[in-house]
Amino acid sequence: MQIVFLNTFEKKTAAGGVASAQLSICAKEGVWAVLWMGEGAEGNPDTWFEGPSWEEMLAAFRYGVAGRMREGYVPVIDGMLEAKPAGASFAGMLQCYGELHADKELFEQLRDWRRAKSAALKKSAYLIASNRMLWMISAYVPQTKEELLQIPGWGDSKHSEYGDEVLAITGEARRETDFPLDWVSDRLDQQLYMQWMYKQKEMKYKQELERQHEKKKMLQLAQQGGRLDAFQTELELTRRQIVDRLEQLDAEGYDFAGLIEEELADMPEVEQQLIWDAFEKLGDRYLKPVLHEVYGERLEQEKSVDLLYEKLRLLRMKFRKNSSSVAV
Repeated sequence: MQIVFLNTFEKKTAAGGVASAQLSICAKEGVWAVLWMGEGAEGNPDTWFEGPSWEEMLAAFRYGVAGRMREGYVPVIDGMLEAKPAGASFAGMLQCYGELHADKELFEQLRDWRRAKSAALKKSAYLIASNRMLWMISAYVPQTKEELLQIPGWGDSKHSEYGDEVLAITGEARRETDFPLDWVSDRLDQQLYMQWMYKQKEMKYKQELERQHEKKKMLQLAQQGGRLDAFQTELELTRRQIVDRLEQLDAEGYDFAGLIEEELADMPEVEQQLIWDAFEKLGDRYLKPVLHEVYGERLEQEKSVDLLYEKLRLLRMKFRKNSSSVAV
């Protein structure tokens, strides 16, 4: 294979020496390979990726680099990632310290509260408070509104909805630090903070790599004539998540006309035309007005509104593709 990129990485060892490794991107007849050759590998590199997809290769490359840099490896030629972790940001340091020093017992209490709140409001838990936010709250233990508002991401809106309940929990907990939190920048180990920042990068690129794998599988299933049930089985996603992904890929220019026709085969032509007319009248950005325009009073009698939304979204992809073709 032809080497199209090569860089050396170095890492200080516990004994005071330097360990080195080489990272290369190779290509042969349309196939990419990302290879990591550490000391002692004896000609047997660690293959991070091998395949024809440039996007998948790049995601695997970035994910691997972020992981090695988190371990302490430094590239001789910099610029390996699309952006190095930013210099010490106060919000980032608060998040890092919060994760490293979270009170596990208090965190579990907060998570139990969030779980109950999520069920009561029928709202996704992460919209109430992310794990990262709960880690910080458990680490810093705010006990007043002013203190709680110093937690990154916890603004006035969130406080008006949940602040009193959170403070009721933290008010019973003991804390060893105080507010304001400006002491964090002095107390946080900078090496640990740098490792944490590269871990965030690694997690981001891992998600990108997983999305590339998912995209590849979805395109294969669509090409094979698979329906949404097959997508569910293969990808372990909900139907709503699958339609989300299909809409994203459709916007990128991929064609799912065959799949859409199969999924809409049991919907009467008259009903499809009513929806089509509603898109032309109301636009295709928001589905709720279209839903009410077409189904009106019958909407309350429908067994599954979620299924109706699914059909609307599939038909919207067809409508947009048609509108795009007419415009051209």
